[in-house]
Amino acid sequence: MEFNLADLFEQAVDHFPEREAVTCAVADGPAVQRRSFAELEERANRLAHHLSEAGVGPGDRVGVYALNRAEWVESLLAICKIRAVCVNVNYRYVADELAYLLGMAEPVVLIYQERWADRVAQVAPGLPGLRHLIVIDDTTTEPAGGPEGAEPTGAAGLEGSAGSAGSAALAAVPFEKAVASGGSQRDFGPRSPDDHYLLFTGGTTGLPKGVVWRQEDVFFALGGGIDVTTGHRMATPEEIVGTAYDNPLTFFPIAPLMHGATQWGLMQQLFRGNRAVLLDRFEPQRVWQLVESERANIVMITGDAMGRPLVEALDDPDTGFDLGSFMGLVSSAALFSTPVKQRFLERFPTLYLSDAIGSSEGGAGGISQGAAAADGSGDGVTTKAIGDSEVVDDELNPLPPGVVGRLARRGNVPLCYLGDPVKSAEVFRTGPDGLRYSVPGDWARREEDGRITLLGRGSSCINSGGEKIFPEEVESVIKSHAGVYDTVVVGAPDERWGETVVAVVQARPGVGELTLPQLQEHCRAHLAGYKVPRRLHLVAEVQRTPTGKPDMRWAKSVAAAD
Repeated sequence: MEFNLADLFEQAVDHFPEREAVTCAVADGPAVQRRSFAELEERANRLAHHLSEAGVGPGDRVGVYALNRAEWVESLLAICKIRAVCVNVNYRYVADELAYLLGMAEPVVLIYQERWADRVAQVAPGLPGLRHLIVIDDTTTEPAGGPEGAEPTGAAGLEGSAGSAGSAALAAVPFEKAVASGGSQRDFGPRSPDDHYLLFTGGTTGLPKGVVWRQEDVFFALGGGIDVTTGHRMATPEEIVGTAYDNPLTFFPIAPLMHGATQWGLMQQLFRGNRAVLLDRFEPQRVWQLVESERANIVMITGDAMGRPLVEALDDPDTGFDLGSFMGLVSSAALFSTPVKQRFLERFPTLYLSDAIGSSEGGAGGISQGAAAADGSGDGVTTKAIGDSEVVDDELNPLPPGVVGRLARRGNVPLCYLGDPVKSAEVFRTGPDGLRYSVPGDWARREEDGRITLLGRGSSCINSGGEKIFPEEVESVIKSHAGVYDTVVVGAPDERWGETVVAVVQARPGVGELTLPQLQEHCRAHLAGYKVPRRLHLVAEVQRTPTGKPDMRWAKSVAAAD
């Protein structure tokens, strides 16, 4: 076998067929979907055969456009089994954004949830390469009668009609009918570590970009091929099941599967025989209900956008969840501030914290674990470097400790950005050592002890009078103010300094009016004077993506509205 995603999953199926693999719940009710490894394998095989019979082959792209549910997982696995490429579709997109993403991705098949049928109907006529649609019924939580059962209720009447896609030529096949039509056998040909994996970024500062990886490279960059604690690199694919526990862990990634952190949180657990719990939409009380009922051990969040409402949901005196199974909290892909971490530790003194840095383009760059994850000292998130992470100058030479440069990864890096050779040449480069590097642009500093401090988003760095100001550092300080619920810090044009620091703040209800002088006084106790916000915009709600990242386009428009 190879370092190939389908191979790694099938290996786990052969070792742990009876274990429960995924449990999928909804935010507004008690319904759940459950799949053992064997059931997940059978349904993915059947869907894979249906896709093959529809003409999908190696390298073809298949879009998945749905909330977190078992069909998302089955679709991802089925696509990988036939060496096709999964396209993660952001369900928050309006029609124009959806048309842009699908126009770039050029899927031959789109698997979508019924609730977005009208939006699919709008964009499908503009996608000449799209030749097959599969619709997931909104109302089913379990397969209707098994693989040979009836069509799901919500999808009845879609096939052969124009209702789901705008033309009879693209009539949608109900998901359960697609599964029922395919054979359950695992009779696929050999796969390759060179098979592609595609991950579209969220587009927080611009239009989304598709990052194209070799599957072997992305496994080592994001999929657990390198042990983040010991640095051990797996020598063979067979080695991964040797890391499995006799009593499997239950892992609960909360963000949408359209986000890379949750896809890889899921796959890392499946490859090792662990169970993943998924929730269709983030709702704090429902998260804690599931931690209790499913005995979840580790919860994965994307920074404060999920962490703060989660921990505050436990402040209700009527809350009485049994959370004895809850051992660890993992954050990735967004700022997880020290004040929020400390609130978790106050409530769960023995909780194991982990805060990871990385990107869709660079993979996992560093991780802070245990007590160090809640350390609020310094001017950024300081982490243990993972794999081949480095801090480099503009010519890709490693920088000495204490010098600020760009966070980079060498070795297992993406092939390119889909359809963007100019951006690919900027980010994926060959260094003086002859190795390929991924340099997405984040600012960082190597410490004397070898750890890496991530200072801020490269594209959002504020240059005020020649001084670099990293938004995450300022945001973390602002969030420690008692009157602040959430914030995004951006730069705005300034005649004297070029740019000035602007705080877009969602105030905490019931604590009185928050003013700019109050905020500045608080910040001056923790930050150099040039980093202190010069403007304050109070908003009803800080807008973020479904994965918790700030919507930078929105924040900049607010900051510019003077």
